[in-house]
Amino acid sequence: MSYGIGIVGTGMIAKHHARAISEADNLHLAAIASREQKRADELASELGCKGYGDLRAMLEDPEVSIVSICTPSGAHLEPAVAAAEAGKHIIVEKPLEISLERCDEIINAAAKHGVQLGGIFQSRFFEASRVVKAAAEAGRFGEMTLADAYVKWFRPQEYYDKGGWKGTLRYDGGGALMNQSIHAIDLLLWFAGPVESVQAYMDVRGHERIEVEDTAVAALRFESGAMGVIEGSTAVYPGFLKRIELSGTDGSAILEEEDLRAWSFRDETSEDEAIRERYGAATKTGGGAADPSAIGTEGHRKQFEEFADAVAAGKYVELDGVEARKAVALILAIYESAANGKLVTVSR
Repeated sequence: MSYGIGIVGTGMIAKHHARAISEADNLHLAAIASREQKRADELASELGCKGYGDLRAMLEDPEVSIVSICTPSGAHLEPAVAAAEAGKHIIVEKPLEISLERCDEIINAAAKHGVQLGGIFQSRFFEASRVVKAAAEAGRFGEMTLADAYVKWFRPQEYYDKGGWKGTLRYDGGGALMNQSIHAIDLLLWFAGPVESVQAYMDVRGHERIEVEDTAVAALRFESGAMGVIEGSTAVYPGFLKRIELSGTDGSAILEEEDLRAWSFRDETSEDEAIRERYGAATKTGGGAADPSAIGTEGHRKQFEEFADAVAAGKYVELDGVEARKAVALILAIYESAANGKLVTVSR
């Protein structure tokens, strides 16, 4: 069965979702919705689907079974709730929303109306990420000592100037962490487990006319007892692939986008050398480090396909709204710590 998806929004990420959907086996693009009929019609003509200048009209389309939310980050709530009320399954581009209250409204609306809710974190669907996750679940790192995420990216001033909403608290909800580093932060939580508390700093180092941080650093204490660091920036020229480092008493791994830069364990298995060879140079794109459009569609495609499979089977997706909320909670705790200079416990 092929499910029809309706996309809300006409920006860069909407076009990226459309490409990923076109490559999926169990999905097809049915419609695009925008506040402006002209924009909807133009993109719909380009993509070969229906265009709607009114969200409610798209939600009444029987061909649309799933709604993909690609509006600005702080404008995810309203279309997501409307989709839930219309009985449509929902998948939301990161972040789920920019406050925990707004995240919870989406989660509660989906539960109330009995629809599936997923949050986009496509990096979890890279093969190398799955290999690291399996090692963590198998206890191969021993006692986790350090778990770190580094996102040293670059965005020119024009990136913030041209969008109208980028770099604003109302619609972006944050800067280098909420918008860019959130993918690495999600992976860090997925690999190493919940963070108990944070101590952080943030600043604007390389941009003008923005209300949010372009650079942040946080020290972490995980519930497991491990410690770690998050560094996130859009003011590092020329921009480097996001990097996750996991270090334990029995092994260590370094994941740089889809590349495994280090893979070493006290007790080697017969598969470890093959893993090093296969994932030593797996990244095929710029990873968004200097160009937000320089990302591949494979991760999104796999996530869309898994979501559709869950809908077909009547099972809830693993990466649901509750799971997508976790990275937002940690980022907001970092913002609170940076603002008041104190150690902050992460909300649940």
